Amino acid sequence: MSAARDTVTVRVPGSTSNCGAGFDTLGLALTVYNRITLTRCPGEGSGAIEPETENDRRAQDLVEKTAAAFFREVSATGAARAWRYHIAGDVPPARGLGSSATIITGVLAGLDALHGTGVPRARLAALATAIEGNPDNVSPSVLGGFTVSRCDPASGAYLDTIRFAVPSTVAFVVVSPAVELLTKESRGALPRTLPFFDAARSVNSAAYLTAALVTGQFEKLRHAAGDFLHEPYRLPKIPGAREAIAAGVGAGALTGWLSGSGSSVLCVAWQAQAGAVAAAMRGAFQRTGVAAEARALAADNDGLQVEPLPPAAAR
Repeated sequence: MSAARDTVTVRVPGSTSNCGAGFDTLGLALTVYNRITLTRCPGEGSGAIEPETENDRRAQDLVEKTAAAFFREVSATGAARAWRYHIAGDVPPARGLGSSATIITGVLAGLDALHGTGVPRARLAALATAIEGNPDNVSPSVLGGFTVSRCDPASGAYLDTIRFAVPSTVAFVVVSPAVELLTKESRGALPRTLPFFDAARSVNSAAYLTAALVTGQFEKLRHAAGDFLHEPYRLPKIPGAREAIAAGVGAGALTGWLSGSGSSVLCVAWQAQAGAVAAAMRGAFQRTGVAAEARALAADNDGLQVEPLPPAAAR
């Protein structure tokens, strides 16, 4: 058990999930971050400034839900003391980059550090999965790298994650259109059943892509991310998304996919081609009249990090 603290800031990487056909299973931490700061204060309960936007309200609801789950799970001395939170960073909400996962995992790790409860990372991933509903974003946010997560087929409970580091020579070019797409809404577009051969083709694609990433045979990623589980139903709801992936591959990317449930799309490229790929993807959105932001990122192989106290506070 570690020593309790009065203030803590947790840096949490955003992530891309599914990675094509690896629905609710594959994830990859990226070098885009949110910072969640928790601070003890007099009184009871938790809170932040009064939410001003719908995204603020969603974040507040998620923080409160996460805190309740933490205190149900962990017997923490001083848990009744009040604390305030602040969320800052560059992971955009409702864009398929794991914004909600950064909040969940950041609050869990922050409360753990605030109360000195010493919860192992594997347990944090399990708690976060129970809150988020699936492990594909929370596992890379907690553990970093490329993650393959396993849940119990009957109950859906988190079982384990196997993670692999990804070298910085590989770029992950993310283009986010100015369109929000909540995961709950995006899941509503999915069919209740799938044709057998669509499922079989998706299993083939997910297994091959995983093998290429894990063994470092990145050239074999070319056109490896074909999906028939969710992208055919989600991509049409995002104007320019399918064209942006195709444009990125045409400009030299190895492969591409819809990031999570969208609206961001992602292409995998060598770092030398990242600029050209980003420009081509952004141009595809612009041709449909949709503004978009491009980021050339790398894999984050560290996962969440509790930042050290500044020297004045540590004394």
